[in-house]
Amino acid sequence: MSPVTPFGTRLRAAMDARGPLCVGIDPHAALLASWGLADDIAGLERFSRTVVEALADSVAVFKPQAAFFERFGSKGVAVLERTVADARAAGTLVVMDAKRGDIGSTMAAYASAFLDPSSPLFSDALTVSPYLGYGSLAPAVELARESGAGLFVLALTSNPEGAEVQRAVREDGRSIGATMLAHLAAENAGAEPMGSFGAVVGATLGDLSSFDLDINGPLLAPGIGAQGATAADLPAVFGAAVANVVPNVSRGVLKHGPDAAALRSSAKRFADEVREAVAG
Repeated sequence: MSPVTPFGTRLRAAMDARGPLCVGIDPHAALLASWGLADDIAGLERFSRTVVEALADSVAVFKPQAAFFERFGSKGVAVLERTVADARAAGTLVVMDAKRGDIGSTMAAYASAFLDPSSPLFSDALTVSPYLGYGSLAPAVELARESGAGLFVLALTSNPEGAEVQRAVREDGRSIGATMLAHLAAENAGAEPMGSFGAVVGATLGDLSSFDLDINGPLLAPGIGAQGATAADLPAVFGAAVANVVPNVSRGVLKHGPDAAALRSSAKRFADEVREAVAG
């Protein structure tokens, strides 16, 4: 069997071809209502299908938020399975935003659910939480390498509560967030054109020059649009690592639905603004 192309290689190609933009698929109740949809399975399915059909041929990455599907139970998970399959079949990479984190066999089971190619929820990458210790992610790291998938590890998140953990300082003087970035840099050592093990780093955090963001891997950056950050802010926040930033926009694009043309226009505008900012 031929080796699987690593996620980092596939992501770099998608960003270069389609622009470095990730669009969230976040069907929360208020957004469904704003689209004129009921907060039920039919509304969930209509919403998800509309987003995929409108944008799958033009954006690099989709990021479905698993919780908004799981709240409907098994029927919601079935919609998530179809959403992932349809997006990937259309050529868009899928980052499953599930933020899983545990130890041992439980972490291995989470990894299998999202990173095993035989799973109906198999995604190109998965968000994970390292706050049981980075080593607890070993089953996910191993399976991602085997399957050609990727991980995005929570490192410096945009929510204000995150700082009490991520900026706490270890005995060696290094913060927890910086420690996570160092682990990821080690995972990505020698990878070309980019490693498959990324970090989640908020675009709203301002000057991050005290952190080494050059991990030779992607930086998933929430906060563009509704949370207040703009594409123009990216170079100041990410510095020399800006070329590997994948800004995530959810409400800023999704609020324009259910009109497919409006969704496409909004996504294109954000992608163009990011391209311009990254190009300097």
